[in-house]
Formats: sequence, structure tokens, C-alpha cells
Amino acid sequence: MTTGNGVLKMNKSKVIRLPQMEWYGDTELEIDFPDSWDVTVCHMHGHDASRLSEDGIRKAFANPIGARTIRELAQGKKEVVVLFDDMSRATPTAVLIPYVLEELAAAGIPDDNIRFIAAIGAHGSMNGIDFRKKLGDEVMGRFLVYNHNPYENCTPLGMSSRSIPISINSEVMSCDLKIGIGSIVPHPMSGYGGGSKIILPGVASIETIDSNHTRLILSPTTGIGKYEGNILKQDMDEAARMAGLDVKVDAILNLKREVTALFVGDPIDEHIQGVKLAREHYATDMVADCDILVANCYSKANETVLAPAVASPLLSQKGGDMVIIVVTPEGQINHYFVRSFGKRFGGRGWVRSTGLPRNTSRLTIMAPYPDKVGADWVAPYSSVNWAKTWAEVVEGLKSRYGDKARVAVIPDATIQYFPGASASP
Repeated sequence: MTTGNGVLKMNKSKVIRLPQMEWYGDTELEIDFPDSWDVTVCHMHGHDASRLSEDGIRKAFANPIGARTIRELAQGKKEVVVLFDDMSRATPTAVLIPYVLEELAAAGIPDDNIRFIAAIGAHGSMNGIDFRKKLGDEVMGRFLVYNHNPYENCTPLGMSSRSIPISINSEVMSCDLKIGIGSIVPHPMSGYGGGSKIILPGVASIETIDSNHTRLILSPTTGIGKYEGNILKQDMDEAARMAGLDVKVDAILNLKREVTALFVGDPIDEHIQGVKLAREHYATDMVADCDILVANCYSKANETVLAPAVASPLLSQKGGDMVIIVVTPEGQINHYFVRSFGKRFGGRGWVRSTGLPRNTSRLTIMAPYPDKVGADWVAPYSSVNWAKTWAEVVEGLKSRYGDKARVAVIPDATIQYFPGASASP
């Protein structure tokens, strides 16, 4: 039976299907529990929202928010850049690119004057396989496609009002029409992704990323679901204005990574409207005092670090078992700013993990493709229990809890959020 908005109460043992293998076929993993256990599946409210039709997508492009249409903005322009997010984001960019190109063609922009740049921020670079998955099969052979390099070729634009030095990819700055494609999902620092994040950190220098993150992140205005007054996000908005980002295309996604709503227009104005929907769409009803918490990672499976802070408030205050499910052959994303690069070395924003996530007595990572070094993003190596299959996980849980346990399952803990819950690790 279903209670509230999207919370599925399991009174009998039933198979729970969890999405897996984003970018690798989008399959499902089946998990189950003993009949006597009290199991709740915590779906985000918009998990099964209908896919937006082609007419709906065209309507969004034809009626941009706070801006003229792309074809109108492109009139008389000479060089165009299309920014897109990387493999740590679920955006089905290939679905949206044809509509952007249609607008540019209507304005008479030749292919040779269009380039695509991966807004990877401080993440590792994308390769040709990644580009084809993200952009479709034809883009690399038709257009120039580049990675952003945060360490070289960035143009200083001055200081933000919060004294953050803004320096942006020089190829981006050489273009007189700048378009971004992304999606709006909850974010642990800026409140929600999308919007101006395609510029900062997307195509910013490492110095700009460092200053923005380290100087502003500790403000009480930042955090998942926090939007109005978020000074980290406000700084990102300033950077987008300084860089001259003309248009942003932002999608809202269901649990199948389908576009269910689309916001096109001025990168700040469209984002404000998109967040109004995202707040409800990704919100999840709270279930408290659980013995066991199963946090599946899907949309950002290669950023498992996002899951524990979202999931831990559901565990009992006396502590419980957290199980993180990570099924991704590529392992955890390389992140030059915050990842470790040795037992005692890391990026300039790296902080060594010192213990388990909050309320967690035992942490298990179920990973058919184990990434041991990636686990230190979540907890010390010595604190992680590893399993390759669900059978291993559930047998261990049954040995500790017997015939009675209260369980919550989060189908995608990398994009869901629990309004009002503390997300601090």
C-alpha cells in the first residue's frame, strides 16, 4: 500500500526494483527482505512523472523565460558555444541537442561556428565514449567538442561582490553566444544544480572553484534544498552574468532519467522557475528511526559521497546499518579539487574521512565493480564492509537483526532529498 506521496509500505516480502547502470544500459537490480521486516520504499514525489512530449519540448524553446528565443539571440552572432554537463549528471543531453541546433540553423549559424565544451569543473576529463553517450553519435564528427581545463587558458573577469576572483574558460569567452544544457536536481551546497552552475564551477578556473567553495560553503545559507539567500549560488549567478551566459536549458528528470519538464531562458530566471517545481518533484516523505537504511545510487552513482548525508537522518539515533548500493563500471568520478590522490595527499579541497556517517553503526557498500579508493570519499577504508551481491548483504543483515527490523529504501539517494531533515554528515 502507498502512504503519503510516493512512500510505499511493504507489509509482505516483495521484490523492490532499483535503477542501475546509468550510461551503461539503464538496468534494474532486484532486492528483497524477510516477510516479517517492516520495509518502506521512499520514492521521490516525481519518480514516475510522465515524459515530456516533443510538443512540450518545442513549447519550452518557443517560449523562453526572461529571454528571447535562441534563434533570435543568434541573429548576427559569429561564434557559438554549447556547454553541457558530464557523466556525473543524468541529463539526457542528446535528447535536447537537436532542438538547440534547430534554433541555431534557423538563425543561419554554420556548423563550423559552433563548438561544444564539457563543463566538467574540476572533474576528470571526458573521452570519446563519454561524449557519444552524452551527446549522441553524430556530434563529434560534425562539431568540435572540447573538455574544459580548469588549470589552463582561463580569462580573468574581475572579482565578484563577495571578493571571489572570477576566471572563465577562454574558448567560452571568445564566443558571442553562450548556451548551456543541464538539469535541476538537489545539490548539497548550492541547494539545486542547474542554472549558473554550468559556468561556476562548470568552466571556471581551479582558483575560482577553490575560492567559491572554500570561502562560502560554511555559510548557514548553503545546503541541500536551500535556495533563497544561498550565497554560494548567488556567487555562481554573478559569475554567469560576468561570463555572459545567454541561455540555459534545464531539465527536470524522473527516476528513468526522462525529461518530465523543461525550462529554457535566462540562466537565472529560468532556474528560479525550475526550482519551484524541483522542490516538490524531488522531495521525499520522511521515515525515521530505522534500523537499516538502503541508499541506492543511480543518477550520480559515480558521486556516492552524496548519498550518506541524505540518508543518515532516517537511521535511529542509537545507530543502525547503512547499505549503499553502487553499480557503475567506471567507479567514482575523478575530482581534482576534493578527491584523494594518495594515502596522505589530496586535492586542495580534500578532507580526510575520519569516521562513519552520522547515526551509522555499520557501513556496507554493495558494489559489483568495487572502487576501494573511491570509498574514502565516504568513510575510512577500514570502516567499510564490502559486498558484491545483494544476497551477501541481506544474509549479513539477517544475521544481525533476526526476524524484526525497520527498513527504509531510497531508490536514488543521489538526487532525492527529505525536506527539513539535517543533511550534515
